[in-house]
Amino acid sequence: MQGVTARRVLSGRSSLIAQRWLSQVAQKENPVQENVVSPPKMPPFDYSPPPYNGPSAAEILAKRKTYLSPSLLHSYSKALNVVDGKRQYLFDDEGRRYLDAFGGIATVCCGHCHPDVVEAIVNQTKRLQHSTVLYLNSAIADFAEALASKLPGDLKVVFFTNSGTEANELAILIAKLYTGSQDIISLRNGYHGNAAGTMGATGQSIWKYNVVQGGVHHALNPDPYRGVFGTDGEKYAKDVQDLIDFGTSGNVAAFVSEAIQGVGGIVELAPGYLPPVYSGIKKAGGLCIADEVQSGFARTGSHFWGFETQGVVPDIVTMAKGIGNGIPLGAVVTTPEIAEVLSRRLYFNTFGGNPVCTAAGLAVLRVIEKENLQENALVVGSYVKERLNALKDKYEIIGDVRGRGLMLGVELVTDRQQKTPAKAETLHIMDQMKELGVLIGKGGYHGNVFRITPPLCFTKEDADFLVDAMDHAMSKM
Repeated sequence: MQGVTARRVLSGRSSLIAQRWLSQVAQKENPVQENVVSPPKMPPFDYSPPPYNGPSAAEILAKRKTYLSPSLLHSYSKALNVVDGKRQYLFDDEGRRYLDAFGGIATVCCGHCHPDVVEAIVNQTKRLQHSTVLYLNSAIADFAEALASKLPGDLKVVFFTNSGTEANELAILIAKLYTGSQDIISLRNGYHGNAAGTMGATGQSIWKYNVVQGGVHHALNPDPYRGVFGTDGEKYAKDVQDLIDFGTSGNVAAFVSEAIQGVGGIVELAPGYLPPVYSGIKKAGGLCIADEVQSGFARTGSHFWGFETQGVVPDIVTMAKGIGNGIPLGAVVTTPEIAEVLSRRLYFNTFGGNPVCTAAGLAVLRVIEKENLQENALVVGSYVKERLNALKDKYEIIGDVRGRGLMLGVELVTDRQQKTPAKAETLHIMDQMKELGVLIGKGGYHGNVFRITPPLCFTKEDADFLVDAMDHAMSKM
């Protein structure tokens, strides 16, 4: 009725007044949110995937429910069926492109289906897919040599595994054998895997089943945002010494920690923390294990390994994820003296050091160097963090922006003073960003931290699209 009245008025002499009135009516019927940021436009990309003719998302979900573990979850309210990938982008079953800012949980470092890595895998598969380490093969030796060249000091003996969990299990075993002690010290909020020893070392109840997990002592987490001592690394280190003095015989097997906690919500250790901790552990006869499963392979940008940001040299380094750009591969690297303990009995891993996997690993190292991905992680990662901090100034829901390189976290809170986790809001914004074409992860004990760990070929244009998408989603809340 209002529209008809307006058209009649427009035909008379008071057309100008009528136009204004019609505009007011339209605004009442379709109110404009003044503070809503316009949806961003995805950067151009010269690739289109071939048509997909496979099963639908609904069919896959039905099979998962019937045949796979009920513990498996999927991200987003509407499950995403990913069928293709190229560099920093993923494509769903309808051909829609998404910016991958999660990188398969900090795993795809070179980019999806990088041609050099694919070529190495295909060529090796054509020649020899698997034999056994009981026979000689150049792939495993060449990769071990190249990997050892990336590590400091006397860290040059490599044991290959199939995952980060296996790598950490082996590292803990080696430490116990070498020292003759059984006590392990790790950090609250840390994550090291889901097998017997690594589950014990993990410091979050949501990842721990009710099974025997003895001999592990969890120290205060040196979390600059939520920790009791803020950024004072030395005060947190004192807690480790207290655990040695009052919770053990005075001798320990090892201290294990990530330099940046990944599953725990991209938490960097407080500055100056590891040097005094490592010193105290060594005095107690223990070994220092650096878990580089997520922070290794140039992801931090400033360094190739996360532990280097604290100026320490560990006794054992564990790694996986980025080591193979998605190929199931892990490794433990230690010194010749420490490695000798495994010769007391037979240690064997059927698939650890598989020629296809190690050929892929060597290709990954070469791509990181050839394409200067560490420098790119530093430059682009610093740019992303700068833009995210600007977003923090704009929205109260952002409590903290942290991390380095292309391993960044954004913690959401409903109250900045109380630091109350914004759980529901985190899920909502993730869904909104997915609809815009951006995929990110989440983590932290409360599930309120965005995990930004994209392929290291991420560009500044990608960074703008990512942050603008987050800006748009938050502006609508």
